[in-house]
Amino acid sequence: MSAEYLVDGGVAVITLNNPPVNGLGLATRTAAVEGIRKAELDDTVKAIVLTGAGKVFSGGADIREFNSPKALTEPTLHTLIRVAENSTKPVVAAIHGVCMGGGLELALGCNYRVALPGAQVALPEVKLGLVPGAGGTQRLPRVLGLERSLEMIVSGTPVLSDKLAGTALFDEVFPAGTELVPAAVAFARRIADVRPLPKVRDRSVDHPDFEAFLRRSRESVKAMAGPFPAPLACVECVAASVTMPFEDGLKFERERFLQLAQSPESKALRHAFFAERAASKIPDVPADTPTRQITRAAVVGAGTMGGGIAMSFANAGIPVTILEMEQDRLDKGLATIRKNYESTLKKGKLTPEKFDQRMGLITGTLSYKDIAQADIVVEAVFEDMGVKESVFRHLDSVMKPGAILATNTSTLDVNRIAGVTSRPQDVIGTHFFSPANVMKLLEIVRGAQTGKDVLATTMALSKKLKKTGVVSGVCDGFIGNRMLEQYLRQAGFLLDEGALPEQVDQAIEKFGFAMGPYRMSDMAGNDVGWYVRKRRAIEAPDVTYSKTADLLCEQGRFGQKTGAGWYDYVPGDRTPHPSQMVNDMIVNHSKELGIERRAISDQEIVERLVYALVNEGAKILEEGIALRASDIDMVYLTGYGFPLQRGGPMFYADWVGLPRVLASIEKYAEGRNGDAWKPAQLLARLAAEGKGFNS
Repeated sequence: MSAEYLVDGGVAVITLNNPPVNGLGLATRTAAVEGIRKAELDDTVKAIVLTGAGKVFSGGADIREFNSPKALTEPTLHTLIRVAENSTKPVVAAIHGVCMGGGLELALGCNYRVALPGAQVALPEVKLGLVPGAGGTQRLPRVLGLERSLEMIVSGTPVLSDKLAGTALFDEVFPAGTELVPAAVAFARRIADVRPLPKVRDRSVDHPDFEAFLRRSRESVKAMAGPFPAPLACVECVAASVTMPFEDGLKFERERFLQLAQSPESKALRHAFFAERAASKIPDVPADTPTRQITRAAVVGAGTMGGGIAMSFANAGIPVTILEMEQDRLDKGLATIRKNYESTLKKGKLTPEKFDQRMGLITGTLSYKDIAQADIVVEAVFEDMGVKESVFRHLDSVMKPGAILATNTSTLDVNRIAGVTSRPQDVIGTHFFSPANVMKLLEIVRGAQTGKDVLATTMALSKKLKKTGVVSGVCDGFIGNRMLEQYLRQAGFLLDEGALPEQVDQAIEKFGFAMGPYRMSDMAGNDVGWYVRKRRAIEAPDVTYSKTADLLCEQGRFGQKTGAGWYDYVPGDRTPHPSQMVNDMIVNHSKELGIERRAISDQEIVERLVYALVNEGAKILEEGIALRASDIDMVYLTGYGFPLQRGGPMFYADWVGLPRVLASIEKYAEGRNGDAWKPAQLLARLAAEGKGFNS
């Protein structure tokens, strides 16, 4: 059932019922329209209350119908709103929980709106690269005024109903503890005979100097919108509410909505929206898989990663104990955590009470015995197999039965680590990204024997930690770092052939990356990659790299932490300055290799870096390391600074067209270091079939 209908003493109550958020899908829209028309034909009914089942009014459009014919099948949302607005009997929207997007637009089409306090009210379409498409930009300014409505629409941020009490948006916000439907029915009886019926569309938008306000708004929104066209389109639509007749404004809004719906930026944002939800679904681990209780956590290692991971647990309200082998390292780690929280406190982003609470949840120890009763322990020690195996032997001997043993390795074999324990079913990879208390991505590495309940528990934990958990199989580097290796190989080859670090960084940053490969390496520490290349030289001696990064490290230029890397740095300043010494080293190395340096275009730089990611991503899909192409996109959007407006490497490849991507890869395979460009079989097959990774 998509909507329930009952009559209570002359008031028809129509309850939207489409769990989990009463999305306005076709069946729900149809039932609501039928309910209003049924009430209009019933002479005993004097008024209509429209509300939502469960804990919400409506979250808006039903995301399950996005990009499907149902979204445009009559009755559309526009039709439902028109039926409510043109009802001959007053329609009262009774709002609680969530009233967003199309749900708010429907409420604005009703004659009256009443609400419980604490309901979240928003028009969040801008976050999907869209403008509200069912009158939101025309009706909201008529009840909230130009300035407040524009702020809500451009930001998409929810506002609590009690903050909007006293505005024309709500006719009444009931006291806390009120039963919504009986109160709404009583309100409907009181206004049942009031005529004419009030309509939001009949109101005007008043502002003392709307032209100056809109001019300032355009300037400020343009400055913050970056590559996304939707925020500025929101301004223009809201402007139409004050400069055009209502129907013309509706038409203008609809045209902008349809234009934006076809834009690559909106398609990328919608892809990311669905990809994040898909990432939590594991085909052979049902949603009702029992999970283990996580009430206490432990972290082994008080370094940068260990401290950040401990903060992630504390931020989620989970007590955590940090284990170190030496008191000075433990003291240093705890001091860094305190300093980080103090910085947040000074910025006003943390209350003194929260500061005390979070610091109180974090304790330190030098003894394995003190972490034995933790429900999960995350190992965050140096990225060396021997060191990690030693730690896991200790954990296996002391941790209570049923404890989850997690490794924060970024590249190493989780199966081998699990193999030194007597309980490989309890071992899982949890690859946090630095800084772990900030970065959203959590790569969850499923070992060959990892229990389904352990996987389900870790996925649920990622949500509690406010992370996007993405499942990876076991391979060197998992999803993110395995692809990154090919990206960095190409970055190195570009230096050998004629580019310099600043050109490579500028080209890929202009494409939209948060940071180019050389700025990123300087920030992360060039010695990290050096260590991995040394290990790879033993394990995979046939894989070639540019030697420039090794030459850099041999000079102790490890990046920002040593004050010099690919770039020069001024003490106390992280601004990268091109290094003449490094550039001379690169040019001289090309001569030693007998390579005649050439001018390399920004287009070639972008193609080689991005298509290296795409090709390796296709191999990861072929091997089943990633469950779906969109999971790879989520890894790169949330962990590696891939431009959100391009939707992730696999989505971007689909947008470019796989035949074109394949043709470029085949061209580069004929050039220098062409052995790095063997096309993935999946890429070649999909290109031949005219399909995409996400189709």
